[in-house]
Amino acid sequence: MRLESLKPAAGSTKSRKRIGRGQGSGKAGTSGRGHKGAQSRSGYSRKLGFEGGQMPLQRRIPKFGFKNNNKIVMKPINLDDLQKLSEDKKLKEITPEILRENGLAGKADQIKVLGRGELKAKLAVTAHKFSGSAQEAIEKAGGSVTVQA
Repeated sequence: MRLESLKPAAGSTKSRKRIGRGQGSGKAGTSGRGHKGAQSRSGYSRKLGFEGGQMPLQRRIPKFGFKNNNKIVMKPINLDDLQKLSEDKKLKEITPEILRENGLAGKADQIKVLGRGELKAKLAVTAHKFSGSAQEAIEKAGGSVTVQA
């Protein structure tokens, strides 16, 4: 076998229909597009959601709801996350920068510490907000809470 003698298997390839190439081709005249109308024109592309002139679904259904552009979304960090971080990295102080470096928060995230889990380590925690139970647990473990503006 040689590279120049390679051919596809018999019947596996088909030549495409050459539309608009004379009467003998069987696809001349309107070239399979029917008569007149938008779909018969060159350059036609159907708009997303177009239903043939019928009122489209996205316009039939009423708008609802409300989007608050001033909403501040907090990144939740739980006590068990803080405990694990302090054990792994041997930390006594936790700040938003440390949480970002360790992949627990994003660059622009505001951080809220929540009370899930147990905290045994004595930590100085700085965050944007704290839940009541989290603040209580940190202070009970001998740590301190600082609210960052």
